[in-house]
Amino acid sequence: MKVKIHPSWQKYLQSEFDKPYFEQLTDFVRQEYATQTVYPPGKLIFNAFDLCPFDNVKVVLIGQDPYHEPGQAHGLCFSVNDGIAFPPSLNNIFKEIQDDIGHPIPQNGDLTRWATQGVLLLNATLTVRAHMAGSHQRRGWEQFTDAVISTLSREKENLVFILWGSFAQTKSALIDQSKHYILRSAHPSPLSAYRGFFGNHHFSLTNAYLKEHNKKEIEW
Repeated sequence: MKVKIHPSWQKYLQSEFDKPYFEQLTDFVRQEYATQTVYPPGKLIFNAFDLCPFDNVKVVLIGQDPYHEPGQAHGLCFSVNDGIAFPPSLNNIFKEIQDDIGHPIPQNGDLTRWATQGVLLLNATLTVRAHMAGSHQRRGWEQFTDAVISTLSREKENLVFILWGSFAQTKSALIDQSKHYILRSAHPSPLSAYRGFFGNHHFSLTNAYLKEHNKKEIEW
């Protein structure tokens, strides 16, 4: 199968694209886009990979599935298009950045600026039906994104993996902790942010680790 994804990822992931589950997943996703309202727009399904080529990855931030309301999702976890109101989790992320490293809360919630600096903003599921959170889970996306995480762990060194909430933390089993730095905390959702997300200092800790390994820090 030929998938439209940044060429730097193609050689590492082509073996996944060739597996029967991915063909089945592709058929399902095509049918959904043809008959339902699905987010993000089809051309942005692999936006996280296109904005952050394989060789550029320094940080991996794992989300669950895309936002499911109009205008929000554009292929980057936790991010929304410019001009869209901040979802509560994103608002709490910006609050923690402000408290952690002093950066003021920005005017827009488009995290493209992180992706282009080497932050892979990876949702475990890459598509969702409008107004139906989790509607494309258990269709094959998780198998694909688990393979992405495993490949990054195997092929690269000294990455920072940021795992917020119990779902993301299950992915630690895919990561070689002798080669990489894993940051874990509660999820930034209002339901859990006060149970360990606020005050986690993940943004300053990430930059300290990158600096220690002679990598350019992220301008959060």
